[in-house]
Amino acid sequence: MIKLYNEQLSGNCYKLRLFMALLRIAYERVPVNFHPGREHKQAEFLALNPFGQLPVIDDDGFVLRDAQAILVYLASRHDGAGTWFPADPKRRAQVMLWLTVAEDITRSASAARLHDAFGYDLDAPACRAAAHRLFAHIEDHLGDREAAGEGWLVGATPTLADIACFPYIALAPEGGIALTRYPALGRWIARVKSIPGFVGMPGIFALGIDAEAT
Repeated sequence: MIKLYNEQLSGNCYKLRLFMALLRIAYERVPVNFHPGREHKQAEFLALNPFGQLPVIDDDGFVLRDAQAILVYLASRHDGAGTWFPADPKRRAQVMLWLTVAEDITRSASAARLHDAFGYDLDAPACRAAAHRLFAHIEDHLGDREAAGEGWLVGATPTLADIACFPYIALAPEGGIALTRYPALGRWIARVKSIPGFVGMPGIFALGIDAEAT
């Protein structure tokens, strides 16, 4: 069984939990105290990932780090239909492009959240400004996709591109980044939440659940 070295509040860990839920992949969570324990910087964890970053998986001895790489691995192993990581060269290349954008979202929106929610010494105004520049481009792209009758980042059905980019966009308000100016992003977030098998995390609630009431 896959072991996921996991922190519940990490968006990068969450995207793997979400994807494994959608594909109904059984796995075991291995808790890592990211904050305040900083267990990801201690020797036991560094033996798994010298970069000291979550998430990491261990699939019967095959150890892999990096959320986007793990998504590709899981889709390649468990999605026989190729729905999430298409075999078509053009669509696959487009998905890979958005996996790169997901890293940019981590360096901006997620970094602002680390500052505001976890007290990290980061340049939050610069992170928020970078996130808004990214979100403006994504807003335009999603608007174009909707006009073409396809509401996902790549094609007419959700792919790894959507799973990779979703968490830190949905969590952006925790970093002081309001999403109200991005209506197409708001509709896309609702579409992701409507995927059968969707699971949430603290700060990302399923459709129909009032966050103010929890």
